[in-house]
Amino acid sequence: MATEPTIRLEGVADDALVDRVHDALDELLRRVPDVGDEDAMLFRLAVSEVATNVAEHALAREPVHVTVELEADADALSAVFTDTAEPALIDLGSVSMPGSDAESGRGLAIALATLDELVHETERGNVWRLRRLRRD
Repeated sequence: MATEPTIRLEGVADDALVDRVHDALDELLRRVPDVGDEDAMLFRLAVSEVATNVAEHALAREPVHVTVELEADADALSAVFTDTAEPALIDLGSVSMPGSDAESGRGLAIALATLDELVHETERGNVWRLRRLRRD
């Protein structure tokens, strides 16, 4: 019986969650061994950047709860982050890579450059939808 190529995590937005997301990505890519190296590397980079941003910007009086769903199918690698933080007011259309002397601000620009789709929704908290089409 084939293992389902979907992994779901839940927890508080903190550094430990970022580590769990990295571990879950490793597990997902073990379950779907035919993902090409470039697709795996670039998807991992984008997911890591978004996970780190969610953890770093989870500024609230109460802990921010996050659900992460990672999925791989024949066509794409996908991730969905859903959190309970205040909606982030971000215009993805205006995101660009900062100058070489900047110490931060590259995360979303890197994610946009490595993904085929990055969507941010703010109806209740934040929902980040990441998708990279498989090329290999």
